[in-house]
Formats: sequence, C-alpha cells, structure tokens
Amino acid sequence: MFRVIARCDIKGKNLIKGIRYEGVRVIGDPSEFAMNYYADGADEIVYIDAVASLYERSSLAPLVESSVKDIFVPISVGGGINDLESARLIFKSGAEKVIVNTAAISNPNLINILSQEFGRQAVVVSIQAKKREKYWEALTHCGRSVTGLNVSEWMERVQDLGAGEIILTSVDCDGTMGGLDLELIRSISGIVDLPVIASGGFTNDDPIEDLIREGMISGLAIGASLHRKYINISSLKKRLHANGINVRI
Repeated sequence: MFRVIARCDIKGKNLIKGIRYEGVRVIGDPSEFAMNYYADGADEIVYIDAVASLYERSSLAPLVESSVKDIFVPISVGGGINDLESARLIFKSGAEKVIVNTAAISNPNLINILSQEFGRQAVVVSIQAKKREKYWEALTHCGRSVTGLNVSEWMERVQDLGAGEIILTSVDCDGTMGGLDLELIRSISGIVDLPVIASGGFTNDDPIEDLIREGMISGLAIGASLHRKYINISSLKKRLHANGINVRI
C-alpha cells in the first residue's frame, strides 16, 4: 500500500522549512500541524530535528510523547540518534521508527546495531542526495556537509547493514515545490529491495502514479507543499485511488 507521509522539520519548538536546506523560516507549532495532517489522512508522521546532528542529541522525545496521545499512525523520528541509548529514548517516547543519516555515515555499523536491537522494520536511513557532475552525493548535517559517498553505492550498503527503509531527499528540490527530482528517482530504481520514500519538491503535477506502478517509490514524504497548503493529503489520496493506486482512504 502506497503511503503519504507528512514530514515536519523542527528547530527548537518550531516547525520550520527552508529551500534546499537554506533560508529556514518558522512555520508554526509542530504539534498543531501534525494533528491536522493526521486528521487529513496522513499514513505516517515524520519528525526531523534539523539541528540535532550539530549538537549530537535529539530534543524530540517530549514532542513525540505528546503527539502519540492524539495521533494514531506511526511516528518516525530523526536527528541526533547516534547510539542505542538515544534510540531507546525515542522509542520509549512512543515512536515506531528511528531515522539515521549523519551518524550512520560516520559509523555505518550503527545501522546493524539498531536493526539487531529493535528490528529491521524500525530502522530508516535518510539519504540527502545532491547532484554532482557524474553522480549523486550523499550529504550530512541537513545538507551542510559533503561526504564523497555515491548515493547508489550507499543505498546498497545500508540495505546490507540491515536498514528497513530509505527516505531519499533531493537537496536540489527540497522545499522548492517545483517537482520531484525524477532523474534522481529513476537513477536509483531497482538498486535495493527496500521501500524507498521520495522527498523533496513534490507538486500535484508530478507523475507519481507512473513511479508507483513502475515500483520506483513506496511512499511520499511531503513538507513544504503541505505546510503552505499547496496540496492536502485527502485530495492527493483520492486522486491516487481514482487512478488505481492502493492507498488508505
């Protein structure tokens, strides 16, 4: 079943959003926005602590504890999860999945450690992909730091290490509301057997039905287009359902 996921990037107590990870603006209260997305039919909520990797800690446990009282779809949490202890804190708060990026690239074995402890289905790897001349590079620290890692090669490795899912974000398209990076998505098609969640730039004009039918993506993680009310989840899911896509209505 195809999933429509609401992505909420958070700094301090605020829901934020930038363009290509820059020019961040405050949107509002993340709890309020997440509740609205849940009520509109979101299949999952993703909370990302946008500054946690800089401080090597996550501050989202209280938000998750509050959210799970009223939101009854899976909540995934990323940012600052760099060991078993930090992951346990997030799971204890009520999250169903943890999302790792910066810490996993610094210490790839973290993926295996987490999947062994919590199960493969609970471990999501976020990949922030930036277009280079001949390949896509995986970035860290919310698009601030280069790694030299080829996205395609990194995807294969995280699958081998025990990840259960990948969120693939186009740094070039993130926050632009100018369309998904179709070139990126097609370039990684078939590389892994894991569910791949596309993120970055989604608009109603994107040919997502084709991407779904061709098995390229298993879900969408949407931020800016939701926050700015360019689209709403219920209408998107009705469109997908009308076009023969299996979604939860």
